[in-house]
Amino acid sequence: MKLRLTTLNDNTAGRWDMVAEWGLSILVQTDELTVLLDTGQKDAVVHNAEALKIDLRSVDKVVWSHGHVDHTGGLRPVLLRVRKEMEIIAHPAALEPKYVRHPKEKDRSLFIGMPYQKEDLENLGAHFSLSRKPVWLSEHILTTGEIPLTTDYEKVDADAQVKHEGLVQKDPILDDQALIIKNTNGLVVVLGCAHRGIINTLRYAQQLTGVEHIHTVVGGAHLRGDTAWQIDKTIADLKYFGIEHLGLLHCTSMLAIVRLAQEFGDVVFFNNAGASFNIP
Repeated sequence: MKLRLTTLNDNTAGRWDMVAEWGLSILVQTDELTVLLDTGQKDAVVHNAEALKIDLRSVDKVVWSHGHVDHTGGLRPVLLRVRKEMEIIAHPAALEPKYVRHPKEKDRSLFIGMPYQKEDLENLGAHFSLSRKPVWLSEHILTTGEIPLTTDYEKVDADAQVKHEGLVQKDPILDDQALIIKNTNGLVVVLGCAHRGIINTLRYAQQLTGVEHIHTVVGGAHLRGDTAWQIDKTIADLKYFGIEHLGLLHCTSMLAIVRLAQEFGDVVFFNNAGASFNIP
């Protein structure tokens, strides 16, 4: 199966003609299907796709990894560009109002959810397919659905909040999910932010597919500079997967990427807007 991954949006850009925007969007092209995981925060996806000469009308389905603005906000510009009906696969909680506790004023919350009305997006051609469970998009591509927390060190952000039934409460980010591609060389896992943990996600991908070898992992791993102890534990567990290509970006700190590169060498690559490669 032919498989090509292209990063259309990241916090950083790797080409002079790319726009950097806080957020994430990765295009997955296979013989079976073309899937866009996340749509960034604003219009970087549209700009960068045009610079790369990628026709967004070729996208068959959009998958939202979760409902934060930096992964969903670019959907409206995408819909305005493609001018066609498009299926959006997401967890039901992705459409709930999302907040984060203010970093200095703990009694305040900042809105960080999907910035549009669902009806507005539907009027532009969006068709939402909401599921808590894994969804098979084709014979070889599926979403994880809700990811169980199985490690003792990967926790959801304490400051993440959601408004549910009128009350703002702690958000377990149940909508956090990843995209899995079953390739001949093993699994390819495309992460959004891995709010529920990169190790939890990879182990669940193995469980869902029955495939042990994970060939490639790209996306955000939510490993920050203030969690050095978690980076060390993550590195120790990553060694068991035998990953051949590891391209982390967005919510993965430079400290984490450097530590991973020190440990795994050429397996690690810096994956930012404009990066595009084939997986044999």
